Amino acid sequence: MSARDYDAILLDLDGTLLDESDCIHPRTLEALRAAAAQGVHVMVATGRSELATLPVLEQLNIPHPAVVFNGAGVWCPKAGRLIEERVLSERTLARAVRFGSEGGYMTVAMCAGVKYATAPRDELELRALKDMLGLVTVAPEALLDRRALRVTFFSQRHPTSDEFAAQIEAALDQPVYTTHFPLSCLPHHRDSRMLVVDIHPPCKGKAEALRWLAEEHSIPAARVVAVGDAGNDVPMIRAAGLGVAMGNAYPDALAVADRVIGANHTDAIGRLVEELFLGAPREA
Repeated sequence: MSARDYDAILLDLDGTLLDESDCIHPRTLEALRAAAAQGVHVMVATGRSELATLPVLEQLNIPHPAVVFNGAGVWCPKAGRLIEERVLSERTLARAVRFGSEGGYMTVAMCAGVKYATAPRDELELRALKDMLGLVTVAPEALLDRRALRVTFFSQRHPTSDEFAAQIEAALDQPVYTTHFPLSCLPHHRDSRMLVVDIHPPCKGKAEALRWLAEEHSIPAARVVAVGDAGNDVPMIRAAGLGVAMGNAYPDALAVADRVIGANHTDAIGRLVEELFLGAPREA
């Protein structure tokens, strides 16, 4: 057993490990690499697709697998592929496509290596897609028969993403894992009015990373630190031995965290890693 209290750290990306320019603070990067060199399992757990996660894994240069698609997939940098992949059932996908088509909602089916989107109808929808890698525009019926790890809907009509998500879940009437948020939560979309709902196959969300660590590395949840800032981070923050929220976190993440640190544009994660894994004294 390690002399330290924790053996692994799970890190969300947007609003957590990354600043507004998608960069990792130098002190944080140095501390994470030093911790990994001492045997700490440093693992990314993100809502991003594997394509959007790859540039961050390259910055880290730590070859541990990453949980992607909010728990629906596990990407292995060494193998260069998804080594776990949950996909939506044919029935769920068909109902999702019908909901999007009948309701007039831009819909994206996200698969390994590619994203299939219905055509944007205005400038707002077009801008909502601007950061998506591997994007192919197709007719709604072409979304069917895909191995979709996620279906994403966009709305500019609902007052809140909660209401939009509730409407979708009622229409699908299938077992799914749902996350939702205003698109303005993301750094490159601060002025967007779009609301986003993501439908995934049934899973534990980012807490799948804790299952992975237990199964593959015999690291129990009690010895894991999880750091995040948003609602989709709540499952892993709540389940980890030490749940940490960023200073810029949303209320739902703050409510379940054991500890709150500085904002994502600071070296707060670096200082946390130095304290918990590298033996540095806690800074005031």
